[in-house]
Amino acid sequence: MNLTKQFFKYVSQNIFGLLGTSCYILADTYFISQAAGTDGVTLLNLCLPIYNFIFAIGSMIGLGAATRYAILRAQGEERAAQRYFSNAVFCACLLAVPFVLVGIFCPGTLLRLMGGDAGIVALGIPYARIFLLFTPFFMCNYIVSAFVRNDGAPSLAMVATLSGSLFNVVFDYIFMFPMGLGLAGAALATAVSPMLSIAICSRHFFQKDNTVQFVRQLPSAKLLGQSCQLGISGFVGEMSSGVTTTVFNFLLLGLAGNVAVAAYGVVANFALVATAIFNGVAQGAQPLVSRCYGHSDRAGARKLLILGSCTALALAAVLYAVVFGMTDTLVGWFNSENSAQMARFAHNGMRLYFVGYFFAGFNIVAAGYLSAINRPVEASVTSICRGVAAIVVCSLVMSALFGMNGVWAAFPASELLTALLTLFLLLRPKPQP
Repeated sequence: MNLTKQFFKYVSQNIFGLLGTSCYILADTYFISQAAGTDGVTLLNLCLPIYNFIFAIGSMIGLGAATRYAILRAQGEERAAQRYFSNAVFCACLLAVPFVLVGIFCPGTLLRLMGGDAGIVALGIPYARIFLLFTPFFMCNYIVSAFVRNDGAPSLAMVATLSGSLFNVVFDYIFMFPMGLGLAGAALATAVSPMLSIAICSRHFFQKDNTVQFVRQLPSAKLLGQSCQLGISGFVGEMSSGVTTTVFNFLLLGLAGNVAVAAYGVVANFALVATAIFNGVAQGAQPLVSRCYGHSDRAGARKLLILGSCTALALAAVLYAVVFGMTDTLVGWFNSENSAQMARFAHNGMRLYFVGYFFAGFNIVAAGYLSAINRPVEASVTSICRGVAAIVVCSLVMSALFGMNGVWAAFPASELLTALLTLFLLLRPKPQP
């Protein structure tokens, strides 16, 4: 199979898998909006940054360790490569402990820190407690699927992710309504789905063509650091949604209160789907780029970057056409109370915010490429710019100048600035060690 065909095989399967993951959050939002109205959507939007942080840690460890594994295997260093999988699992479980403790002892305090008032906190404690208790499975799901994909089984990784997502959608409804568990039922369905994904992915480890081995060893801070070095773009890519959501939540609360946050909840949930599409391109291409890099095939790696960038631009055009043509329909799915104010806020937000994906798609693909060719500093710079620095500055400045429309427009402005920086980093020669 030539490189172009491999690219589209890996990318398409990874997009479908990550779309499944993001769509189960959409399902959560839909069912919660039916059960608890605007307050339910507001609660979920306050919880999204917590999800993002958990996913970001899992993504950083999993993608970084799997990238190190792919590069070392391509260079013929099998023994060194094997240590990364076991270390990633051990370290993820250790890093999950603080989240589990917060879930047990003080989920309400966390919700208050995220901006929830007394009513939202009371509504959200059971929901937050349950999903925090299952943090180890969310993190390990990223690790297992990344290694399975890097070991030549992207189809199985896709099937596992889609199966977990389908379970979540179906059992969201079953737990919340027929069984009467309410928001706790939504959290329980979300929490169990990564366990199913891990179980399906684990089939790969019993196949004859499996090369990933679990090594009995103590957790290594050195291996974790080496993994995180290449996984930082994945971390910031996931965290960017969390940072954006947190900053926007506080700005919107000040501008128009809970209704504005609920409107942003609609925008943010569809943004998760959009981001998943572009993460699918970046993560799908990563094993192939790392393999080319390990074999010193610079032309092949560069071809994959061009394919990824063109694919991202085409997908952004399709995505915006859908959003622009169906804005009111998409907003209406989550407006069970038929709030005219929320509909108006969300309508403007969707059409302004999603312009940013014409630049964000390229930025995500480029950051993944830089990590895959072992340029972690540049990958980190572009990821931190888009995920933290640019979005915070643009949102503060533009909200002060243009109010709510400035909040929505901050995302495309920050992504444009990041795209210019990313082009500069890509075009300059690789720094010598």
